[in-house]
Amino acid sequence: MEVILTQDVENLGYTNELVKVRDGYARNFLIPRGLAMVATESAKKQLNETMRQRAHKETKLKNEAEAMAEKLAGATLKIAAKVGEQGKIFGSVNTIMLADAIKALGFEVDRKHIKIKGDTVKTVGNYEAEVVFHRDVVRTIPFEVHEEA
Repeated sequence: MEVILTQDVENLGYTNELVKVRDGYARNFLIPRGLAMVATESAKKQLNETMRQRAHKETKLKNEAEAMAEKLAGATLKIAAKVGEQGKIFGSVNTIMLADAIKALGFEVDRKHIKIKGDTVKTVGNYEAEVVFHRDVVRTIPFEVHEEA
């Protein structure tokens, strides 16, 4: 069954994208939750018109995202955390802390668009996170966890 996504769905596609999924997944999950609508001929025509109008906006957003990613690429984020005697952190570093550190540098990134590579961060050291600035602009940002002064 072909559906048009009305919202971004992880591991499936982005808003206003035409995707092919199994009938049950569409009828029982995507459509009832408002994540997609059935791709009828009239809906496809409407989607084509919408995409034609958005093409200019989309290139502008992508260029802005690339510029932000390039500015942030040279920076190493520093996260301060309370540390115990063996270098273990009380709790763990999460995407909220990373989003706040990026915001402190003057960039606005939603925490949902940040994924920490590997396991949870529970010790002092250097790590990496993947940040999605735009669906086509994904960068790996290094960050350092150090002891809070």
